[in-house]
Amino acid sequence: MLVLPSDQMNHLLSLIVHHGYLVMFLLVLAEAVGVPVPAALALIAGGAAVASGALRGPALAALAIAAMLLGDTLFYLLGNFMGWNLLGFLCRVSVNPETCILRAAESFYKRGRAALVVAKFIPGVNTMAPPLAGSMEMPFVQFLGLDLLGAAAYTFAYGALGYFFRDFIASITRGVQAAGHAVELVVVLALIAFIAYRFSLYWKHRADRVVPRVQVAELARKLQSAGPGKILLVDVRSHGYYDPGAARIQGSIRIEPNNLADEIKTLPKEKDIYLYCT
Repeated sequence: MLVLPSDQMNHLLSLIVHHGYLVMFLLVLAEAVGVPVPAALALIAGGAAVASGALRGPALAALAIAAMLLGDTLFYLLGNFMGWNLLGFLCRVSVNPETCILRAAESFYKRGRAALVVAKFIPGVNTMAPPLAGSMEMPFVQFLGLDLLGAAAYTFAYGALGYFFRDFIASITRGVQAAGHAVELVVVLALIAFIAYRFSLYWKHRADRVVPRVQVAELARKLQSAGPGKILLVDVRSHGYYDPGAARIQGSIRIEPNNLADEIKTLPKEKDIYLYCT
């Protein structure tokens, strides 16, 4: 969740009171398509506005849920059409884009397809879950049903928080206002520290961002010229694209992506090894 200084928090509350339905719809839609906006905070503020009588609860909840479904459906369709190219784009800001994709996919399939119900509450997975469902060809009706449950749970959880704790939230806001510049300084320092940490990770893993690749035709020539047993092909497809009955390239072996550290120890060191996934 994005932390806002007190003046921005008050500005957000004012916007929601005066233009609540439109602001809520746009903020929730923006978060659903990956824009780092405080939709959860907006839902809390919306719940407080409902408690004060400024907004109507059913209309606000319906708009928030509709915005989430619209954004998620767009990403589902893009994932279905573009496959993992879209996931690669979404992960590009990650320290290691390919690890980002793998971890998101494994998290999605480890928890089952019902993970869509709780995906909104998990940073990172909330944006990746709809395109993953699309790329892995989850039936649209099943996706829509699970996503609707997740969107409703997310909306009512944060909306109820604002509704039932309106006075508590107001007192926190007044306390932040009283702290004034000290709080803003802490927020700025925390932001600088976070940026420095992310840059250090990026620099540490900069070499991992370039993965050596080989074209199919070139590898075919190498296999033919090297002779049998000189080159090892390894299938590392993620779950959702691989099951025990899946067809593999002839002569290749299968290793489990979730257990790479142990699997790598069993690979022969005297052979050239080529990995393939999706």
